[in-house]
Amino acid sequence: MSDIEAATRALALLDLTDLSDQASEAGTLQLCARAVAEPGPVAAICIWPRFVGIARQTLRESPVQIATVVNFPAGGSKCSLVAGDIAEALSDGADEIDLVLPWRAFLDGDSDIAREMVAAARDQCGDKLLKVILETGEYPNLGKVKAASELAVAAGADFIKTSTGKTAHSASLEAVEVMLGVIKTAKRPVGLKPSGGIRTLADANAYLALADIAMGPDWAKPTTFRFGASGLHQVLVDIIAGKVAGERIDGAY
Repeated sequence: MSDIEAATRALALLDLTDLSDQASEAGTLQLCARAVAEPGPVAAICIWPRFVGIARQTLRESPVQIATVVNFPAGGSKCSLVAGDIAEALSDGADEIDLVLPWRAFLDGDSDIAREMVAAARDQCGDKLLKVILETGEYPNLGKVKAASELAVAAGADFIKTSTGKTAHSASLEAVEVMLGVIKTAKRPVGLKPSGGIRTLADANAYLALADIAMGPDWAKPTTFRFGASGLHQVLVDIIAGKVAGERIDGAY
């Protein structure tokens, strides 16, 4: 596969993300424009809940999905608060909910609260997609990654996602390999979302290679695989356009 083909493949799997502290309505409008621009639409945008309404108005009948985050980034343990946030996001027009597992409680041995939160979110989401963020970079070992993945899948997650991108350590190939192992043995379709620190085509290719090996070369599609990234979009667009990634032909930067 050429670099252009690989970049085109990755672009279609991208959740174009702006979860920065500087996010704004103007920035959300720009994000929406980028999401549907040539060389092709991304799978989704992922934004703060307060911007879901304006994104819904802007994207309208676009194929680009609107994802938002709940219990983010801390991964608290208050199920009632999470329920209210999910209800508001869905009312505003969100298509997908990225829920942070209460991973600190899970690592402290409280699996019940983690299971309860995911199961309740699954019920509340109805036919909308539920992605559960495990925050794998903060786990002490891969055994815990496997256990959290199994819990999230058993409780109803449609996707399991590595990271918020807000901690010192985000996605890793090792964690994703473990997560794919859990997905492969699941009794229903479950997707995967590597997120955080994915900045180059080589990064994207490495994760897709793992998915291809574990699940087969035709498995990774927008309904089963996403990248959570912000800077990756421009890199992929540049490569598809025949430019050096991250650089303008005119040398402007």
